[in-house]
Amino acid sequence: MTDATSGGSFYRIEMLPPQPPPQQQTAAIKWLKDNLFSSPLNIVLTLISIWFVWSVLNRLVPWLWFSVWDAGSLAECRAIMDERLGEGVRSACFAVITDRWQQLVFGFYPKEGYWRPPTALIVFLVAIAPVLFTQLPRKMLWFSLVAPFLIYTLLWGGSIWGPVRVGLGFVLAWVVFRFLSQFMTGFVASAGSLLAAVIYWIFVDVHLSSVRSALIPIGLPAVKSEDFGGFTLSIVIGLSAIMLSLPLGILLALGRKSDMLIISKLSIIFIEVIRGVPLIVWLFTAQLLLNYFLPKETNFDLMLRIIIMVTLFSAAYLAEVIRGGLAALPRGQYEAADALGFDYWKSMRLIILPQALKISIPGIVNSYIGLFKDTTLVVFIGMYDPIGLARSIRASTDWNGVYWEIYVFIALIFFIFCYAMSRYSLYLERKLQRDQR
Repeated sequence: MTDATSGGSFYRIEMLPPQPPPQQQTAAIKWLKDNLFSSPLNIVLTLISIWFVWSVLNRLVPWLWFSVWDAGSLAECRAIMDERLGEGVRSACFAVITDRWQQLVFGFYPKEGYWRPPTALIVFLVAIAPVLFTQLPRKMLWFSLVAPFLIYTLLWGGSIWGPVRVGLGFVLAWVVFRFLSQFMTGFVASAGSLLAAVIYWIFVDVHLSSVRSALIPIGLPAVKSEDFGGFTLSIVIGLSAIMLSLPLGILLALGRKSDMLIISKLSIIFIEVIRGVPLIVWLFTAQLLLNYFLPKETNFDLMLRIIIMVTLFSAAYLAEVIRGGLAALPRGQYEAADALGFDYWKSMRLIILPQALKISIPGIVNSYIGLFKDTTLVVFIGMYDPIGLARSIRASTDWNGVYWEIYVFIALIFFIFCYAMSRYSLYLERKLQRDQR
C-alpha cells in the first residue's frame, strides 16, 4: 500500500522509483527546442544562421585545407594551385609566411641576433611568473628585479655597464629609503632616495662609466631602435607600456581622489587632457613636436618617446578604471583602516588598494588588450610594425597581390596574446573569489 487517505487528504508513504524522461524531452532535444526552435521567428533565424555558417565554411575550409606552404613567389604559388586544383581555382598561399616570417617577426633586426628577442621574451615571462602566480617561490622575485636590465641588454646590446649603472642607482635609492624611513615619513624618504639616485647618476657615475667600459669591455653588439620591427617592435612597446602604466595609473587615481587641492587638480588635468585626445595624435606629438621642446643636439630615441607616450596614454585610462574600483568600496573599509591606526599609505597598501584592484581586474585587462592592439598605430609615424611590414612585403615583386594570408597570420598572433591575457584575467578573478570563501 503506497497511498493513504485521512479526512479527505491524500499523501504518499513511499517514494516512487525514478522514471526516465520522455523521449521528446531529452537534454539535447529540449535544448534545441528551447533555444533554437522555440518560436516561428527563432526557427527562421536559426535556418538563416545555419545557411550563413555553411556558406562561410564552404569557402573557408577548402581555402585553408588546400593552402600552399612551399613556394618562392606568388606566381610559383599559383602555378602549384593550378596543378593541384585546376585552372583558376584559388586557395590560401601561406608560402608568403614561410618565406617572410623572419621579417614579420624581427623586422630589420640583425640576422645573427635573431636569438636575442626570443631570449628576452623568455626572461620576461620567467620574471613576471612569480608576480602572476603566487604559488611560485618568492625568491624568484629577486630575478624579477634584475630582469629589466637583462632584457634591455639583450634587445639593444652595447656595453653591459649601462644597465648596471642604472641598476646601482636604484640600489642606492633603496638603501637610502630604508635608512630615511626610520626617521621620516614615507613621502620624505621617497624624495630623499630619489634625490640620492639622481646625484649618483649625474655627478658620480658619469665619471666612472668610461673607466669601467675600458677595463672590462663586456657586452653584446649594439642594435639601433630603427632596426626593430614586426612583432618584436609591437611586443616591446606593448609590454613596456603595460608594465609601466599600472603603477602610474594607481598614482593618478589616488591623486585624483586626494584631499590636496594642487595634486588633485593636476591629476584631473592630466587625465582629462590625455583621454580627450586620440592616441594617434599623441604619437605624432612624440615623433614631431617633442624635439622642439628639447635642448639642441639632443638625440632622444624615437622608440623611447613612443613608449613614454603610450605609457602615459594607458595610465590615464587605467587611472579612471582604478578610480572606479576605489569608489566601489564601502566607506567602512576606509574607517576600518583609520580604526587600526594606519597612515594613508599603509591603509592604501594593505586594505584599500588590494580590494579596489580586485574589483578593477576586468577593466584593467580590457585596457591592456586595447593597448596591445593599438601598438599597430605606430605604422602611421613611419615605424615598421607587422602592418607596416605587411605593406612592404605586398609591395615586393615576388608577393605583389598577396593580401589575406599575411593579415590572417598577424591577426592570429595578436589573438594569441590577447586571449592569453583574457584567460589569465578570468583565472585571477576565480582565484580571488576562492580566497574570500
